[in-house]
Amino acid sequence: MPVVPKFDLSQVLVVGDIMLDSYWHGSSKRISPEAPVPVVDIAQSEDRIGGSGNVALNLASLGADVTIVGVIGEDEDGITLKIKLDAAGISHDLQVSDSKSTIKKLRIISQNQQLIRLDFEELFTDKDASIVTTKAEKLLSSSGALVLSDYGKGSLEKSRRLIKLARNKKIPILVDPKGNSFEVYKGATLLTPNFSEFQAVVGPCSSEKILAEKGEKLISKLEIEALLITRSEKGMTLLRKDLPTVHLPAHAREVFDVTGAGDTVIAVLAAALASRIDILDAVTMANVAAGIVVGKLGTSTVSQPELYRAMDKYRGAEFGITNDEQLLAGITEAKARGEKIVFTNGCFDILHAGHVGYLKQAKDNGDRLIVAINGDVSVSNLKGPGRPINTVDQRMAVLAGLEAVDWVISFDDDTPNRLLKKIKPDVLVKGGDYSPKEVVGYEIVESYGGEVHVLDYFDNCSTTKIVKKIQEK
Repeated sequence: MPVVPKFDLSQVLVVGDIMLDSYWHGSSKRISPEAPVPVVDIAQSEDRIGGSGNVALNLASLGADVTIVGVIGEDEDGITLKIKLDAAGISHDLQVSDSKSTIKKLRIISQNQQLIRLDFEELFTDKDASIVTTKAEKLLSSSGALVLSDYGKGSLEKSRRLIKLARNKKIPILVDPKGNSFEVYKGATLLTPNFSEFQAVVGPCSSEKILAEKGEKLISKLEIEALLITRSEKGMTLLRKDLPTVHLPAHAREVFDVTGAGDTVIAVLAAALASRIDILDAVTMANVAAGIVVGKLGTSTVSQPELYRAMDKYRGAEFGITNDEQLLAGITEAKARGEKIVFTNGCFDILHAGHVGYLKQAKDNGDRLIVAINGDVSVSNLKGPGRPINTVDQRMAVLAGLEAVDWVISFDDDTPNRLLKKIKPDVLVKGGDYSPKEVVGYEIVESYGGEVHVLDYFDNCSTTKIVKKIQEK
């Protein structure tokens, strides 16, 4: 599980379409007599940094050293953006267009609901785009990562030159892409399209298999290292050349507003990669951050303390007592890191020294240990009346506290075969004095190339003997 680093040493350059996000708030209690629309009595307004500026704001909130390059107009909105960038501690080198206005998006909000958005924008000129690229090139050498935040407004028309230079300097290049073709981003490190943007380029993806196949072709075609496809309630999918596909589930408990979530994702990725964090760990952090920001109204950021707390909660969910869905997600991430999954099962009614020694040996057969325990009815069927001594919740809690155990899950069948078919561990282990082919589930594990190991049998250690000894007293 990745540990969130201190991002204060991460230097990130953000280049792209900066804009001003304005919010007008008010109550709406009547319908206009002029048209069937609500009348909003505006009570307050606020301006926020938007577009590529929100990526920079997220980076600053994480504690990263960030510089932004983009285009503004020679107008009041442009002045407002500069003031807000300065207040946020964001360095900037902005081209002031002599013919275009600052891009602005105005949202009308009532009762915490967005009623309408009004856009004020014009595409920037080739001259503006060339100056942006020249400014960015001068800042590349001192940057640990480059973010291209493209909203299709013209600031990144000359991005190919910038990508080539950054690639030659071995600087990670992250792109939040737009449009029906990603050819302009050829040679970048990582692209982060949402699912709709991805399908607009590669065509419909009716299954996970088709998505992965088309993604791998796109990676090869564009000569990029990875694709991270954001998929709303379905979480994210990470595709890399010659590596397993990784699906990360969504972490938001309640989606309030998805505005700016993509900016948060790419900001966390950039800060992490600039800190030399592995790409899979960086994606894990970004996924958790996305779950935070969609629970807020409007274009929002995630602070470093928020990410620390959320990762702590996520880290707790990754280990210990789990269910089928959580376990599968954890296994997917572990296998993507090349970790070997070990599985064992039993009743574990009264935990004793034999169990502890056995589980330690089991963990030594791989990197992650899953302990599947029989449910209460299943134990009773196997052991007879009066068993289990401890309920399934109590037994799981005790096992989850052992250092050797990564995940604990229960099953209600008399055998763990259903679980084995579902999770396909690399190694199935069992303690006793019998051969591997006598282990329940061996044929399932061997069918997909897994291993079956029989571990040492601990003499004079059994729950039945302990119970009998207690009864005799």
